[in-house]
Amino acid sequence: MTITRRQTATALLTLPLALAATPALAHGGGGGGGRPRPRTVHIAGDSTAAPKPASAAPETGWGMALPFFLAPRLRVANHAVNGRSSKSFIEEGRLVALLAGVRPGDLVLVQFGHNDQKTEDPTRGTDPYTTYQEYLRQYVKGARARRARPVLVTSVERRRFAADGTALPSLGAYPAAMRALAAEEGVPLLDLQALSLARWQELGPDGTEPYFLWLAPGESPNHPEGAQDNTHFRPAGAVEVARMTARALLDGGVLASRDLRRLDAPVPAEWISWSGTA
Repeated sequence: MTITRRQTATALLTLPLALAATPALAHGGGGGGGRPRPRTVHIAGDSTAAPKPASAAPETGWGMALPFFLAPRLRVANHAVNGRSSKSFIEEGRLVALLAGVRPGDLVLVQFGHNDQKTEDPTRGTDPYTTYQEYLRQYVKGARARRARPVLVTSVERRRFAADGTALPSLGAYPAAMRALAAEEGVPLLDLQALSLARWQELGPDGTEPYFLWLAPGESPNHPEGAQDNTHFRPAGAVEVARMTARALLDGGVLASRDLRRLDAPVPAEWISWSGTA
């Protein structure tokens, strides 16, 4: 991977965040008294996974809820950022910054696709079977170079329904392209697109509305005009997708049962917290 001056500058700016998200690094990669260093689950992704500031609440990325389903010895470093694609995340130097905090045995979850679809934007758009796969390979190679385990994650589906109530896919060829790349590279795949589409079908148009950022005018001071957002989540939706992700990590053999918790237990929306800054 060629590192540009812009990538290096961004990496230096975001490195403190990566280090803060992995407390064990401050102890030289190991705990005191011979205890094993906590493993970190790093997330590279877009707004559907990203941490949100208090000014955006109740909008919630699924990465904010993932820690509730992981054993305490597993940490989450959520590097996902609103509006990023597999391409722009790399071009802004964010992959360089993420990899700086990766240690052997860590996991690197990679979920992109929503913004790769925006082919009218040359800074973000990619072609599913050429540039999209080429950028994804950089995440895979970068994680492996750090002796970490890359995990490809197809993008979570939007809330789209036909008139008869059938849940509709919205991500074009990007999920299939990621599946093909995972098979080619021998990388674990979490098929979040298929899992979420099936779940939205079970819930139906009315049942999914509380999971997404649908707000009546005046319901939230951060969204005084209300919202009808079929892409981003409220806490209940983020918890649901994080639970799907945790189960997929178990079913795919990426994590063991001892690494997980609460897979069948309720996680109250009140547990979600937002950062104080944008």
